[in-house]
Amino acid sequence: QVQLVESGGGLVQPGGSLRLSCVASIKPFSLYTMSWYHQAPGKQRELVATIDYNLNTNYAEAVKGRFTISRNNDENTVYLHLGNLRPEDTGVYFCNAEWNHVYWGQGTQVTVSS
Repeated sequence: QVQLVESGGGLVQPGGSLRLSCVASIKPFSLYTMSWYHQAPGKQRELVATIDYNLNTNYAEAVKGRFTISRNNDENTVYLHLGNLRPEDTGVYFCNAEWNHVYWGQGTQVTVSS
């Protein structure tokens, strides 16, 4: 059974940072485009960052310069480093994998508050 398991969320003060991880039981992991999505309370899920099999990355304008996506193909893991966090970054962050199939994780909660 395919699983994407996110971790690393939590409560952080504005200006702080977190690192989210997503471990994926998919093969071949290296060929999947991996993405992180953000769903703020009461809003639709939105794309935050993507990394493809060539390690090309793309970011939403709102997070450019603050968030960094990376992957470790040996460990089937994709990361999202969240820096200089703002209250509007609060919400659930979902891991997504796309190649010949599309998979989603269950999400991890990030709360930015003083």
